[in-house]
Amino acid sequence: MILDPLPPTSAPLSGPLLAELTALYTSNHEFHALTGDFPDPEDIRPEQVAAALAEEWEHPGTEILLARGFGRLIGIAVTLDHHPDPADPDPWIGLLMVDARLHGQGHGRRLAALVEDRFRAAGRSAVRLAVLVDNPKALAFWTTLGHQVIDHREDLQHGRPCAVLRKELSTR
Repeated sequence: MILDPLPPTSAPLSGPLLAELTALYTSNHEFHALTGDFPDPEDIRPEQVAAALAEEWEHPGTEILLARGFGRLIGIAVTLDHHPDPADPDPWIGLLMVDARLHGQGHGRRLAALVEDRFRAAGRSAVRLAVLVDNPKALAFWTTLGHQVIDHREDLQHGRPCAVLRKELSTR
């Protein structure tokens, strides 16, 4: 698996890359049904994906990482260099999503490890993320990878109840 940063652009995403991203998002309709991020999780449109990614880039310190393998896009990770709360010193994983047709094959675990490696290389000692409380699959995934629940609160953007998880990033 190779991670490629997607550079922010003032022009909207288009063409084959947007088609790949839309296919990735569309494959995860179960997740999007939980989040409510798209009006119809069974019919996610390219312009909606482009708008969602443009919204991510509005936050300072955001990085969008494309995971490629098998000659195609297999996942995406959105990271934040820092949380909007100045008392929170850790970087965050805002989204980690793998093509649903590849779930259960270790790609999510590998993508998470590569994201953690990037944070280690940047001198960061821990990482945080939030999981919607009604997403037990995600909570099981992250706790299996060593993340521990440290708080429960609503997300800043939509007010949805979440579990906040943190993982110490030991040196390898």
